[in-house]
Amino acid sequence: MAFITIAPPAQPGSVDAPLSGPTKVSGPTTAPAAGRGRLRFASFRLGSLRLVPSHALLIALAVVSIFPIYWMFVTAFRPSSDALSTNPLPGPLSMENFQYVLKTIPIAGMLANTFGMALTLAVSQLLVAILASYGFARWDFLGKKALYLLFVGSWLVPFQVTMIPNYLLVSQMGLLNTITGVVIPQLCSAFAVMMLRQHLEAFPKDLLDASQMDGRSSWRTLWEVVVPNLRPALAALGIMLFISAWNEYLWPSLIMQKSDALIQVGIRGFLGAEGNNWGAIMAASSLACLPIFLIYIFLQRYVVDAFVRSGLK
Repeated sequence: MAFITIAPPAQPGSVDAPLSGPTKVSGPTTAPAAGRGRLRFASFRLGSLRLVPSHALLIALAVVSIFPIYWMFVTAFRPSSDALSTNPLPGPLSMENFQYVLKTIPIAGMLANTFGMALTLAVSQLLVAILASYGFARWDFLGKKALYLLFVGSWLVPFQVTMIPNYLLVSQMGLLNTITGVVIPQLCSAFAVMMLRQHLEAFPKDLLDASQMDGRSSWRTLWEVVVPNLRPALAALGIMLFISAWNEYLWPSLIMQKSDALIQVGIRGFLGAEGNNWGAIMAASSLACLPIFLIYIFLQRYVVDAFVRSGLK
């Protein structure tokens, strides 16, 4: 005979009373969330794997670009007797090449002259570019497109084509072996005009009209309205022009054949018929790179912006 025990109903205040409210079931709700998490992780891994070849290519290109600079400094800090060593690791370190350079050539004066030359070229090219691009973008006149095409065409002409006519002109002016002869043929840059014209074409016309309504002339509008609003673009372009002038070698070496006033020309003094002092050449080149390195360190944002704006990567 079986006995069945019937438990009395639990009181509302007792411990055995069932909890009120809906019961949460973990299984059906957490499974989709876990599936979504696994899907996101899988897609992230797939995207990361797709970036591996491009990152590997960028690393390889970076190594190829940096290695010549690394080799220049390694050779500069080696003894002159080990200048032709193929050991990629630096050592033993020596300041012999730098001491020889400082005693042989007035490198401080050369750096100062080169800085002044590059700064003069950058400022003059930027000033001409501001005026020319403002005229091209602000007004419509007869022959505007043809004149602009001439500017662009002069930029596309190789330097070797205009090198001999410019040399003859500088020679007739009596400016050979002078920094002035290096600067005068390069006072205008068609590339700078083309770059600034693109910015001024996108400049808001409402600001120009409002400036005219305030009674400003076109000249005041340029310097009080346009130029302050183009400071980032002007800074980026100015840095780019300065670096280009600093790195110029062919034209200064052609004009300054009997003068070593510029660092580009002074370095070639270590090249001679009796032999080339490669340690001194690398040491002088390292010192010549320092101003550009300082520009990259302190004005990196503007330098990167300059290359992005110009379309160069």
